[in-house]
Amino acid sequence: MTGEALFVFLLLLSTIILFVSDRLRLDVVAMLVILALLLSGLLSAKEALAGFGDPVVVLIAGLFLLTSIFSQFISNTATTVLVAPIAMIAATKMGIAPYPLLMTVAIAASTAFSTPVASPVNTLVLGPGGYKFIDFVKLGVPLQLLVMALTLLVVPVLFPLK
Repeated sequence: MTGEALFVFLLLLSTIILFVSDRLRLDVVAMLVILALLLSGLLSAKEALAGFGDPVVVLIAGLFLLTSIFSQFISNTATTVLVAPIAMIAATKMGIAPYPLLMTVAIAASTAFSTPVASPVNTLVLGPGGYKFIDFVKLGVPLQLLVMALTLLVVPVLFPLK
């Protein structure tokens, strides 16, 4: 048996044990398997992401991006007031619960990390800290992407769509 075949066999065995033992949620186990196959090189990034074409996941990601971009230039409160009605209408049209979409908007509105004008605190530390605009972008954008990934994973679990 080759190393790759042995790895896949052990991964499959581990997956079955985790599914049967019910120690972790099924979706978490599935994500861990995809991650293991991706990191091992047995699965390409395109193959790993192929199952994420669900319209609701795409909607959540789109709402997150829209809200997060707005929150870089206007207050998080104003951003939420602008985007929350869009989320409510989208939920109604898709026949899903509005809570996951509204929670996504609330989280994304709080991701004012990427510009010095995004938050009063960012503006206050800009001058005395000797920071430049690009300093906020360098740290803020990866942090926003991390929060987005966590939101896409956690919000549908904590706030069911039906």
